[in-house]
Amino acid sequence: MSTRPPRRRVVTAGLAASASALLGSCAMGGAGGAGGGPHELGGDDEDGSSGQRAAKLSGKITVWSWDVAATAMKRLRGRFEERHPDVTVDVVDIGYDNAYDKITVGLRGGTGLADVLTVEGSYLPRYTANFPTGFYDVARRGGRFGGDFDRAAWRTVTGGAGRGKVFGLPWDIGPCALYYRIDHLRAAGVDPKSLRTWDDYVSVGVRVKQATGHKLLVHDPTDSGMFPMLLQQQGQSTFVGGRIALETPAAVRALTLMRRLAEHDLLAYEKNWDGMVTATKEGKVTTNPIAAWWTGTLTGEMPELKGKFGVLPLPGFTADGVRTSNIGGSTLCVPAQSDNAEAAWEFIRFLLTDTGNQVAMLKREGLFPAYLPALDDPYLSERQEYFGGQRVNAVFARLARNIPPVEYTKDDAKAKDITTSAVNSVLLRGKDPRAALASAAEQLADATGRKRVA
Repeated sequence: MSTRPPRRRVVTAGLAASASALLGSCAMGGAGGAGGGPHELGGDDEDGSSGQRAAKLSGKITVWSWDVAATAMKRLRGRFEERHPDVTVDVVDIGYDNAYDKITVGLRGGTGLADVLTVEGSYLPRYTANFPTGFYDVARRGGRFGGDFDRAAWRTVTGGAGRGKVFGLPWDIGPCALYYRIDHLRAAGVDPKSLRTWDDYVSVGVRVKQATGHKLLVHDPTDSGMFPMLLQQQGQSTFVGGRIALETPAAVRALTLMRRLAEHDLLAYEKNWDGMVTATKEGKVTTNPIAAWWTGTLTGEMPELKGKFGVLPLPGFTADGVRTSNIGGSTLCVPAQSDNAEAAWEFIRFLLTDTGNQVAMLKREGLFPAYLPALDDPYLSERQEYFGGQRVNAVFARLARNIPPVEYTKDDAKAKDITTSAVNSVLLRGKDPRAALASAAEQLADATGRKRVA
């Protein structure tokens, strides 16, 4: 999920390593359909619904999730069970620390998984690539919902454009914007509306530092920082068409921007999630270019800073360029080994294609909907007292519709390790961005056997 990032930022590096090792040793495993393809759930009834089938549901389904995601499902399962009195839903909080190891081991062994799995959007394409028969293809049942979900999130459940398969439904997303300290900008005489481009951002950072001594943002030297966000803002990831895309103009542009921030001494180097929270809480930095779930961190962990933050769209690489990106977000899917796939699918559909449920999860658990109809709910236009009355959710709702879809692959974990090294060779050791990216592309090609984008 994407509203309580400590479970990503603190533990993701270790999890990625262990899960990646398991994935690398068991490609093409997992239980699935005959003929090497995934099991498929049948189509809807003639009226486009699954009403007759849903009316006959019975038995028990088990759901694996963690943190506020598990809390949300435990809260809503009662309504589902009222609609389907012969079905029992057992939501198990397996904890994020163990989630991907448990899922990977279950897929490899073909047994032991729940009927519904929570999988972060960036992880699902790795699993469907490494375990092509490990999940139900719900295209005949869920494909009709494609236009109702954020395009970038929808791509994570389809395995890529034109493949015709749907391996689950998106749940939440992490549309990105720029959180800023109102008082820092005011002290430097900066109008927030002047922050339209990344060039503006660097210039403002210099002014704020000169006037107040505050740096502009946090960079975690154990991570690739803004780099993936900046790539997606430009419409690509580490891979394009299956090829390594670390030497593209977009990649060079992103890392060059990060070098400029370092050269002007605008980065506060803090390790891991706790370092970023502490630096923000203590006022060491002026901005956080980050996703919508940061709101929950501010209100939950820094209530004393109420009224000091505002939110703007991300700066663009050009004045009329894309001004958002995405960090985080999750999906729900049905593993092929489920003994009650019909009920499992119906529970997913109930949770994620209902505006009321989606808005309730935003209100109660802070899960920002990938389901576009929910973004039109009046709740998202309400003023938020913490932000001085700004309609912050409305900002994110507008941005969410413009998140560029990008490509995820089974080699993303390897790519992250290599790009992290490249980014920090530039920021900490002064290496040239173009040379660092060329070296990273070569390493990734050696590690994956993939070709490089020319």
